[in-house]
Amino acid sequence: MRLAVITDIHGNVAALEAALADIARRGIEEIICLGDIASGMGWPAETIALLQQRGIPCIRGNHDRHVGEAPAERQRGQDAIAYNATTPDQRAWLRDLPRSLHLAGGILACHGSPDSDTQNLLEEARGGLFVPSPLADIRTRLGEAGLAARVVLCGHSHRYEVMQVPGGPLVINPGSLGLPGFRVGKGEDVTRSESRAPHARYAVLHLPPDAPPEAELLAIRYDWNAAADRAQALGSPVWAHMIRTGFLPESA
Repeated sequence: MRLAVITDIHGNVAALEAALADIARRGIEEIICLGDIASGMGWPAETIALLQQRGIPCIRGNHDRHVGEAPAERQRGQDAIAYNATTPDQRAWLRDLPRSLHLAGGILACHGSPDSDTQNLLEEARGGLFVPSPLADIRTRLGEAGLAARVVLCGHSHRYEVMQVPGGPLVINPGSLGLPGFRVGKGEDVTRSESRAPHARYAVLHLPPDAPPEAELLAIRYDWNAAADRAQALGSPVWAHMIRTGFLPESA
C-alpha cells in the first residue's frame, strides 16, 4: 500500500494542483488530506472544489473549524479571506469534516494531535522557535489510540518530520503543502516557523503488509510566483514573501 499525505494547503490551489499531478505521475491512487484546507491568501473556494472533485478524504483542521463554525463578524485575516470567498455549502463541508480518521493498516490520521487540532504533536514553542518535544510529552499527546496505531499522520506545525516512537507508531508530518512559513502569537511572545524553501511539501507512506512502514518526505516545484502574486493582490506582502521564498520577511 502507498498513501500520499497532504496537509496545511491554506488555499494554495496552485501547490495542490502540482502535488496531485506529481502523485498521479508516481502511480499513487490513495490520498489523504490532514486539514487547514482553505484558510489563506490564495484560492479558498477553488481548493475546496478540487478536493471535493477528486473525492479525497479530508480531516478538519483548526482553521477549517473556525471558518466553518464561527460567524462572519468573528473572522479575521486569512480566515476572513476564506469565509468571504467560500459558499455556505463549502463552509458547511469544512465544518462537518471528521476530527480524525482510522484507516486500514493501523493508520490514525489527525490534524494536530489525536485529541486536539491546535496542539503540535512533535514540537513545542521555545525561545521563539519550534523545537522537538521530549519523547515523554509526545507519548502523552499520542494517547492510547495513537500509541496503539501502526502509523500516526499529523500536520498543523508545518514542520516536516518522520519519527519512530520506540515500541510505538511511526509518526509522519509531511510539512505544509501551501504555506512554508508563519508567525503565531503577539508582541514578545511570537513563535516563527520557516521551511527555508518555497517548495510544496507532501509525504508518501509505504505500508507493506509484512514489513515495517516507511515514509518519503517530498519537496516539489510549482508556480510559487503565481501563488505569491495572488497573496500580494489580496493585500498580504508577508504571505507573498513567505510563499515566494520559504522565509519570513525579517529573515531576509
